[in-house]
Formats: sequence, C-alpha cells, structure tokens
Amino acid sequence: MNAMDDGERGKGRIGVMGGTFDPIHYGHLFAAEFARAAIPLDRVVFVPSGSPPHKKYPSMAGAEDRYAMTSLAIRGNPFFEVSRIETDRRGPSYTVDTLSMFRGAMPGAALFLITGLDAALDIPNWYEPLEILSLCTVVVVARPGYVRDKINKLNEALGDSFVALDTELIDISATEIRNRALSGKCIRYMTPDVVCDYITQKKLYSGMEA
Repeated sequence: MNAMDDGERGKGRIGVMGGTFDPIHYGHLFAAEFARAAIPLDRVVFVPSGSPPHKKYPSMAGAEDRYAMTSLAIRGNPFFEVSRIETDRRGPSYTVDTLSMFRGAMPGAALFLITGLDAALDIPNWYEPLEILSLCTVVVVARPGYVRDKINKLNEALGDSFVALDTELIDISATEIRNRALSGKCIRYMTPDVVCDYITQKKLYSGMEA
C-alpha cells in the first residue's frame, strides 16, 4: 500500500523509516516493529531512497527493484506500508524533502523518523538539519546501554527532538547479503524468502565485487 494514497490516513502517530534497503532485511524489519510497539506508532512507512546523495556504489540495485523488495518484505503486516515518494522523485533524495511531503499530505500526523544511533549522530551534517528536527521526532534504536553511552552527544546533535530506545538488534547488514548473493552463498533467514527469491530471479548484485 502506498502511504500517500489516502489523506484520511494521515492522522495519528506515523513512523518514517528511510534507507537504501539494498536489500531490506530482518534487521530493518525488527527495528521498525520494535519502534512501532515501543513509542507506540499507528503505522510505520518504509521509504526506499531513490537517488541517495551520500550512498552510491556500482552494484546498487535500481530504485524500482529496491521498492519492490521492500513491498514484498512488509507484505502481510497491517502496520507497515511503503511509500514511492523517493522512488518517483528526480534528483537526490533528501530526508527533509520527504518529511516535508509527509507533513503536507498528513497535516494532523505526528511524524517519527526511525533510525540507528550512528545516523542520528550524523543528522547535523544532513541537508537542512534544523528543518528536519522541526518536522519530526527522531527515534534512535540501538543496543542496550549503547544509547546511554552516547546520550550527551545525542543531546548536542538533536536537542530534545529525539526518543532513545534500547533493544537487542539483529546483526545483519545489507552489504553482507549482497556479498553472499554474489558468492552463491545462502541468504535465507537474513531477509524474507520473497526477497531472496526476488534477488535470485532478477540476478541482482551479480556485477559487484565480493
């Protein structure tokens, strides 16, 4: 379901989880579900990046493939949706533009940007960081104790515009999945089976270096 289809759905507490999702995996899904239950959120919208300005590499799957894998991965979860905002956008995909579009389409919603600790600490270096913090509350998901060790840095970076959540995260990386796919190794149980099948059928990541 595309999160922007119905203006009436714009009310409530909305989690926004962006990323390249190349491919999406159980680590992403677990973090999103944990944040949804802990805040709590009415729903979480996954936003696959179209043309990420700071993260490009030769083997990156196309925007449509990453959108398709995300759609497959969240299928069956009534609290998860996927948005084409960045998939359809021409040019670089900046978080502030995405949040602004959500705010325009969902004026009554409270927006929560779900991210990891390292990304949260880097937000001051993102495009229009103060505008980002005015549009949403940042939800920082990290391992138990890890956020507390960095809480002063988070306060410096984000002021009071964040919520810190401690949880055991699933240690899976998209880079590892891509490398294993290239090497012909099993990627089952790292990402949903439907995503594994999509990668195989589309022969994704075949041009990358292990």
